[in-house]
Amino acid sequence: MNELNLPQQAFVNKFVAKTKFYERSNISSRLHKEFVDSIQRITWKYKLAEETIGISKTEKVTEIQIFELELKEQIIPERVLKVIDRAIPYQILYKFYYKNSFAWGITLKEGNKAENYYFSAWDVPVPFDFTGIDLEKVYQKLVMAFITVESETKKDFSELVAGDTRKKQLLTEIALLENKIRQEKQFNRKVEINKYLLEKKALLKEVTGD
Repeated sequence: MNELNLPQQAFVNKFVAKTKFYERSNISSRLHKEFVDSIQRITWKYKLAEETIGISKTEKVTEIQIFELELKEQIIPERVLKVIDRAIPYQILYKFYYKNSFAWGITLKEGNKAENYYFSAWDVPVPFDFTGIDLEKVYQKLVMAFITVESETKKDFSELVAGDTRKKQLLTEIALLENKIRQEKQFNRKVEINKYLLEKKALLKEVTGD
Protein backbone atom coordinates (compact mmCIF):
# COMPACT_ATOMS: atom_id res chain seq x y z
CA MET A 1 0.00 0.00 0.00
CA ASN A 2 1.44 3.35 -1.09
CA GLU A 3 0.48 5.32 2.03
CA LEU A 4 2.84 8.22 1.28
CA ASN A 5 1.31 8.91 -2.15
CA LEU A 6 4.67 8.60 -3.87
CA PRO A 7 4.94 7.55 -7.53
CA GLN A 8 4.47 3.81 -8.08
CA GLN A 9 8.00 3.60 -9.51
CA ALA A 10 9.35 4.53 -6.06
CA PHE A 11 7.51 1.68 -4.32
CA VAL A 12 9.94 -1.20 -3.60
CA ASN A 13 8.37 -3.16 -0.72
CA LYS A 14 11.15 -5.74 -0.38
CA PHE A 15 12.12 -7.64 2.75
CA VAL A 16 15.81 -7.14 3.65
CA ALA A 17 17.54 -9.88 5.63
CA LYS A 18 19.14 -8.61 8.83
CA THR A 19 22.26 -10.62 8.00
CA LYS A 20 22.94 -8.20 5.13
CA PHE A 21 23.78 -5.56 7.74
CA TYR A 22 25.84 -7.90 9.96
CA GLU A 23 27.98 -8.90 6.97
CA ARG A 24 28.74 -5.32 5.97
CA SER A 25 29.65 -4.06 9.44
CA ASN A 26 32.27 -5.24 11.88
CA ILE A 27 30.08 -5.12 14.98
CA SER A 28 30.57 -6.47 18.47
CA SER A 29 28.72 -9.56 19.71
CA ARG A 30 26.81 -7.30 22.10
CA LEU A 31 25.59 -5.04 19.27
CA HIS A 32 24.82 -8.08 17.14
CA LYS A 33 22.61 -9.39 19.96
CA GLU A 34 20.93 -5.98 20.31
CA PHE A 35 20.19 -6.02 16.57
CA VAL A 36 18.62 -9.49 16.77
CA ASP A 37 16.71 -8.75 19.99
CA SER A 38 15.25 -5.41 18.88
CA ILE A 39 14.40 -5.86 15.18
CA GLN A 40 11.79 -8.34 13.96
CA ARG A 41 11.78 -7.40 10.28
CA ILE A 42 13.25 -4.80 7.91
CA THR A 43 11.39 -3.81 4.76
CA TRP A 44 12.75 -1.53 2.05
CA LYS A 45 9.56 0.40 1.22
CA TYR A 46 10.56 3.22 -1.15
CA LYS A 47 13.50 4.46 -3.19
CA LEU A 48 13.47 8.19 -3.92
CA ALA A 49 15.78 8.83 -6.85
CA GLU A 50 15.86 10.67 -10.18
CA GLU A 51 14.52 7.62 -12.03
CA THR A 52 11.71 6.93 -9.52
CA ILE A 53 10.31 10.35 -8.60
CA GLY A 54 11.75 12.58 -11.34
CA ILE A 55 13.68 14.89 -8.99
CA SER A 56 17.36 15.60 -9.67
CA LYS A 57 20.05 14.27 -7.36
CA THR A 58 22.86 16.41 -5.93
CA GLU A 59 26.40 15.61 -4.91
CA LYS A 60 25.33 15.28 -1.25
CA VAL A 61 21.99 13.50 -1.77
CA THR A 62 21.85 11.02 -4.65
CA GLU A 63 19.01 8.85 -3.24
CA ILE A 64 16.73 8.75 -0.19
CA GLN A 65 15.59 5.37 1.11
CA ILE A 66 12.51 4.69 3.23
CA PHE A 67 12.76 1.65 5.51
CA GLU A 68 10.11 0.07 7.71
CA LEU A 69 11.37 -1.58 10.88
CA GLU A 70 9.11 -3.92 12.81
CA LEU A 71 10.32 -3.82 16.41
CA LYS A 72 10.18 -6.47 19.12
CA GLU A 73 9.54 -3.85 21.81
CA GLN A 74 8.37 -0.23 21.77
CA ILE A 75 11.89 1.19 22.01
CA ILE A 76 13.69 2.70 19.03
CA PRO A 77 17.18 1.07 18.92
CA GLU A 78 19.39 4.00 17.92
CA ARG A 79 22.62 1.98 18.13
CA VAL A 80 21.17 -0.52 15.66
CA LEU A 81 20.17 2.28 13.29
CA LYS A 82 23.82 3.34 13.16
CA VAL A 83 24.70 -0.15 11.89
CA ILE A 84 22.09 0.18 9.13
CA ASP A 85 23.29 3.67 8.23
CA ARG A 86 26.90 2.51 7.97
CA ALA A 87 25.83 -0.20 5.54
CA ILE A 88 23.61 2.04 3.36
CA PRO A 89 25.38 5.03 1.73
CA TYR A 90 22.16 7.03 1.37
CA GLN A 91 19.95 9.17 3.61
CA ILE A 92 17.24 7.08 5.28
CA LEU A 93 13.74 7.88 6.52
CA TYR A 94 12.56 5.23 8.99
CA LYS A 95 9.10 4.10 9.95
CA PHE A 96 8.96 2.00 13.13
CA TYR A 97 6.18 -0.42 14.03
CA TYR A 98 5.42 -2.12 17.30
CA LYS A 99 2.10 -4.01 17.34
CA ASN A 100 -0.47 -1.32 16.40
CA SER A 101 1.78 1.67 17.14
CA PHE A 102 4.11 3.53 14.79
CA ALA A 103 6.77 6.25 14.90
CA TRP A 104 9.03 7.97 12.39
CA GLY A 105 12.73 8.74 12.41
CA ILE A 106 15.33 10.22 10.10
CA THR A 107 19.11 10.30 9.97
CA LEU A 108 21.03 13.55 9.67
CA LYS A 109 23.70 12.04 7.49
CA GLU A 110 26.43 12.65 4.95
CA GLY A 111 27.78 9.58 3.18
CA ASN A 112 27.83 6.69 5.64
CA LYS A 113 28.23 8.87 8.73
CA ALA A 114 25.12 9.40 10.87
CA GLU A 115 25.59 12.72 12.68
CA ASN A 116 22.24 12.82 14.48
CA TYR A 117 18.77 11.27 14.60
CA TYR A 118 15.35 12.85 14.85
CA PHE A 119 12.29 10.89 16.00
CA SER A 120 8.58 11.58 16.20
CA ALA A 121 6.42 10.66 19.16
CA TRP A 122 4.60 7.35 18.90
CA ASP A 123 1.34 7.37 16.95
CA VAL A 124 1.74 11.01 15.86
CA PRO A 125 1.50 11.52 12.06
CA VAL A 126 4.30 13.60 10.50
CA PRO A 127 3.34 15.85 7.54
CA PHE A 128 6.06 14.98 5.03
CA ASP A 129 6.57 17.03 1.87
CA PHE A 130 8.31 15.06 -0.89
CA THR A 131 8.57 17.96 -3.33
CA GLY A 132 11.64 20.08 -4.09
CA ILE A 133 13.92 21.38 -6.82
CA ASP A 134 16.37 18.55 -6.05
CA LEU A 135 16.71 15.57 -3.68
CA GLU A 136 18.81 17.58 -1.24
CA LYS A 137 15.95 20.04 -0.76
CA VAL A 138 13.51 17.13 -0.37
CA TYR A 139 15.77 15.61 2.29
CA GLN A 140 16.06 18.93 4.13
CA LYS A 141 12.25 19.23 4.20
CA LEU A 142 12.00 15.71 5.65
CA VAL A 143 14.47 16.56 8.43
CA MET A 144 12.73 19.86 9.15
CA ALA A 145 9.42 18.02 9.61
CA PHE A 146 10.92 16.68 12.86
CA ILE A 147 12.21 20.04 14.12
CA THR A 148 9.99 22.43 16.07
CA VAL A 149 10.74 25.88 14.69
CA GLU A 150 10.32 28.53 17.38
CA SER A 151 11.64 31.41 15.30
CA GLU A 152 10.35 32.11 11.82
CA THR A 153 13.45 34.21 11.13
CA LYS A 154 15.69 31.10 11.10
CA LYS A 155 15.02 29.69 7.67
CA ASP A 156 18.45 28.36 6.74
CA PHE A 157 18.58 24.56 7.08
CA SER A 158 22.01 24.44 8.75
CA GLU A 159 20.92 27.12 11.26
CA LEU A 160 17.76 25.18 12.11
CA VAL A 161 19.71 21.96 12.67
CA ALA A 162 22.41 23.70 14.73
CA GLY A 163 19.77 25.49 16.83
CA ASP A 164 17.86 22.27 17.45
CA THR A 165 21.06 20.45 18.42
CA ARG A 166 22.01 23.24 20.83
CA LYS A 167 18.50 23.24 22.32
CA LYS A 168 18.65 19.49 23.00
CA GLN A 169 22.10 19.86 24.55
CA LEU A 170 20.92 22.64 26.88
CA LEU A 171 17.80 20.69 27.89
CA THR A 172 20.02 17.73 28.84
CA GLU A 173 22.35 19.98 30.84
CA ILE A 174 19.40 21.65 32.60
CA ALA A 175 17.92 18.28 33.57
CA LEU A 176 21.28 17.15 35.00
CA LEU A 177 21.68 20.35 37.03
CA GLU A 178 18.10 20.13 38.36
CA ASN A 179 18.81 16.56 39.44
CA LYS A 180 22.04 17.65 41.17
CA ILE A 181 20.14 20.33 43.11
CA ARG A 182 17.59 17.76 44.28
CA GLN A 183 20.35 15.45 45.52
CA GLU A 184 22.67 18.09 47.03
CA LYS A 185 22.40 18.45 50.82
CA GLN A 186 24.65 21.47 51.34
CA PHE A 187 22.88 24.80 50.93
CA ASN A 188 25.94 26.63 49.56
CA ARG A 189 26.40 24.00 46.88
CA LYS A 190 22.71 24.22 45.97
CA VAL A 191 23.09 27.99 45.48
CA GLU A 192 26.20 27.49 43.32
CA ILE A 193 24.57 24.85 41.12
CA ASN A 194 21.42 26.96 40.82
CA LYS A 195 23.54 29.80 39.46
CA TYR A 196 24.72 27.55 36.60
CA LEU A 197 21.16 26.34 36.10
CA LEU A 198 19.86 29.90 35.63
CA GLU A 199 22.65 30.58 33.13
CA LYS A 200 21.70 27.51 31.10
CA LYS A 201 18.01 28.48 31.17
CA ALA A 202 18.92 31.97 29.94
CA LEU A 203 20.91 30.44 27.07
CA LEU A 204 17.95 28.18 26.24
CA LYS A 205 15.69 31.25 25.97
CA GLU A 206 18.17 32.84 23.56
CA VAL A 207 18.24 29.69 21.39
CA THR A 208 14.46 29.23 21.32
CA GLY A 209 13.67 32.93 21.03
CA ASP A 210 11.28 32.83 24.00
